[in-house]
Amino acid sequence: MIEALQPENEISRITSLHDLQILNSEPEEKYDNIAQLASYICDVPVSLITLLAEDKNWFKAKSGTDMCDSDRNISFCSHAILQPDELMEIPDTLLDARFANNPLVTTGSKIRFYAGMPIRSNIGEAVGTLCLLDTEPHSLNEKQKTALIALARQVESLFELRRQNIALKKVKKELGTKNNLLKEFAGTVSHDMKMPLANMIITSDLLKAKYGNLLDDTGRSYLTYLKQSSFRLSNYITDILNHYESDTLLDSHNEDFDLQDVLEQIIDLLNIKYDCEINLPEDNLTVHCNRAAFQQIFFNLIGNSLKYNTQEKIIIDVTSIEKNGYYHFSITDNGIGIPENKQEAIFELFTIVEEADRSGNRGNGIGLSTVQKLVNNLGGKISVKSKVNKGTTFNFTIKRTL
Repeated sequence: MIEALQPENEISRITSLHDLQILNSEPEEKYDNIAQLASYICDVPVSLITLLAEDKNWFKAKSGTDMCDSDRNISFCSHAILQPDELMEIPDTLLDARFANNPLVTTGSKIRFYAGMPIRSNIGEAVGTLCLLDTEPHSLNEKQKTALIALARQVESLFELRRQNIALKKVKKELGTKNNLLKEFAGTVSHDMKMPLANMIITSDLLKAKYGNLLDDTGRSYLTYLKQSSFRLSNYITDILNHYESDTLLDSHNEDFDLQDVLEQIIDLLNIKYDCEINLPEDNLTVHCNRAAFQQIFFNLIGNSLKYNTQEKIIIDVTSIEKNGYYHFSITDNGIGIPENKQEAIFELFTIVEEADRSGNRGNGIGLSTVQKLVNNLGGKISVKSKVNKGTTFNFTIKRTL
């Protein structure tokens, strides 16, 4: 018996193998199917998908044997991986000096035939083989060799998908950690800024009330500007908090509630001071979902219909139906509309369509992003249709929860 030499790239090869996180993993049907197919096509009793680790040749999949591994120093596959791009076939092991006295040949399994096609990593290192075993001398025809090579390539594809999934999970975990840190940072900073801003608003009112007669028109306008800017920044911070805390809205339980009752409560909260007609759905619904998230969606969308509207009379139509396990809603207004070339981007965070709303305040591009996030988390989708100076319709769905 001749023990195989270690490949020159052994350290890198072992690293690639461990990166797959596949050693000693549970059996998987997709690998077992390939092993069974190889055995059937090549007409041999045993087929294996092997992985060459530091000291063991471990079997990821097997057909025709109960063995789980073998010592690497007597492994046939340790020889096969030395030529990563070539199929190694041993028609009769007793006639090959490398294996004639091998314990796997002389005792136990008494292997007389071996064929192994190396399975490579994404950078070409042989991490294992798809191999065939028989207790009788055997040889493969050209079609069987071609099939064995093709099946080995399929295993390589599965390994590559596994590697990519591991990388994606790692990135997802890192992004989740960073997102949580960002949420904590945004929450801390925002809360810490709210009080100073409130003090600025109160102080500007006190200065104007107590010392306004000592200031000229320019001085008083500065105080007004200071107050407006403080309010604007305070609203901006509130919207940021709402966006990053929108996920926590879903922590509350789902419940049944009356659609029109909730919409009327939202209208009261909006404290509308314009000439406005809001037409609620003719057929009322009992909605079952997360109420807090539902209210936030409608509060933002109806609020936008009010703010971005220059008509003397604002008209808002709300419709709703329940169909195929989903609630379908639409909110249509006669407002300023959204240019067609900006409609795809309006749900992106910090995207602003108009420089100012009906009251001259500049938007911050957070509200619609929060709405989309909430709709998606409720199992639905949202879309927009709009024409400039004609109005806008938001259509969205919410999945009915059980």
